[in-house]
Amino acid sequence: MVVLASAGGNTMPAIARLVQADEDTPAGHPLVQRDGDGRLDPQWAGGRPRQISPDEEQFIVETANTRPEKLGRSFTRWSIRKLADHLRVHCDRRIRVGRERLRQILHWHRITFQRTKTWKESTDPQRDARLARIEYVSSRFPQRLCSRSTSSAPW
Repeated sequence: MVVLASAGGNTMPAIARLVQADEDTPAGHPLVQRDGDGRLDPQWAGGRPRQISPDEEQFIVETANTRPEKLGRSFTRWSIRKLADHLRVHCDRRIRVGRERLRQILHWHRITFQRTKTWKESTDPQRDARLARIEYVSSRFPQRLCSRSTSSAPW
């Protein structure tokens, strides 16, 4: 009540009457401090300390860049929710991370998830070999990749 009354702009005598206490009692509250005009100023902390180490962050990025099928999952694309669940429950190295923090990490590393356009699986018998080749080339030779807007190729 003391913090809420202070946030509402009440003075210390008014807060003391509200909580039926001595005028010095609200000033002794651990979350507040008296400012120059007799009101209480909440002393908020900077937030929750970082919970994910750089090593765990790198593991999250590696997992997000790996196809779910390779990790034994039954779907073809990650979503934020599926990736968070996988990291928390189905992974050998379990990492508890909220969806918003996971989204921030992926955004920082420029990883995006597009909505799956179809639910159908490919009927190509060489699908896995071709996907493995694409992953190999894109991870070993990133300088050879180019976007369509800068390419002069007709496709």
